[in-house]
Amino acid sequence: MLFSNRASAVLAASLLTLTCQAALAADSLNFVSWGGTTQDAQKQAWAEPFSASSKIRVVQDGPTDYGKLKAMVESGNVQWDVVDVEADFALRAASEGLLEPLDFNSIKRDRLDPRFVSDHGVGSFFFSFVLGYNEGKLGANKPQDWSALFDTKAFPGKRALYKWPSPGVLELALLADGVAADKLYPLDLDRAFKKLDTIKQDIVWWGGGAQSQQLLASGEASLGQFWNGRVYALQQDGAPVGVSWKQNLVMADFLVIPKGAKNKDAAMKFLANASGAQGQADFANLTAYAPVNLDSISLLKPELAPNLPTAYAQDQVTLDFAYWAKNGQAIATRWNEWLVK
Repeated sequence: MLFSNRASAVLAASLLTLTCQAALAADSLNFVSWGGTTQDAQKQAWAEPFSASSKIRVVQDGPTDYGKLKAMVESGNVQWDVVDVEADFALRAASEGLLEPLDFNSIKRDRLDPRFVSDHGVGSFFFSFVLGYNEGKLGANKPQDWSALFDTKAFPGKRALYKWPSPGVLELALLADGVAADKLYPLDLDRAFKKLDTIKQDIVWWGGGAQSQQLLASGEASLGQFWNGRVYALQQDGAPVGVSWKQNLVMADFLVIPKGAKNKDAAMKFLANASGAQGQADFANLTAYAPVNLDSISLLKPELAPNLPTAYAQDQVTLDFAYWAKNGQAIATRWNEWLVK
């Protein structure tokens, strides 16, 4: 009888532990992004209000790592619930079965810019790669377009470029070489790499937003390719940096849920909140990244307009996410070989 009572007590304790663990899991989620000022803003605009209203704790993690996301899914041990990724990766990861399909009963798909939503991802925000420069390094000589990156006599110093094989660098090289914006795709890889060869020794590579800001603000790089919101953040902090929007390259981040996420229901609620009109507007007001929700425009600060990609649509190139989703892996192989030559 004593043994039976002990067994019952152990069983009850085990059930209680499992129940508590399940309750904890249901009351929290893990959010992964790129760090720096962008993730700070995501925490302020999305995570904190969401936690206050839903009582679901949002644990910040990062930086985003595509290899780690894939390894988690393939091992069945998924530690991340919501991940901020680039648009082309979102499309490719969905085709590889790495993402959960989204619930559009809670997420209002019809109120999102159709460029920035798919069955497996919603836009986090959209932004432009812009030509940023350190005014202290270049003085009165202000670069106007991507061709300035390849003119080391007129614009001396290191060039900061995004090191990953994804939309942006190859396109700007082709634009600087005279390719018309509407003739970019399919990319002429031979021509793009030949153009990059001319400044390869002058390039410093950045892999994340915080690093890019440090390179530009410190003057380690005189000019380069930057996310517009990162330049805006430096300007708000009083850093001596300028920006040219000519030929700005539109890109987007998507929010996705890895296949097998432990807190999928909570993650889905978070996505609905983050992609809502108020959440998108709050984030845009903090960062100068553009909102993907069509109802957010009226909620933006009027003085923010000159710092948003939406103000420069006439001289803008929208990068082809679908082309990169299809061809990105092959391009990555060549890109990585080129880097080590």
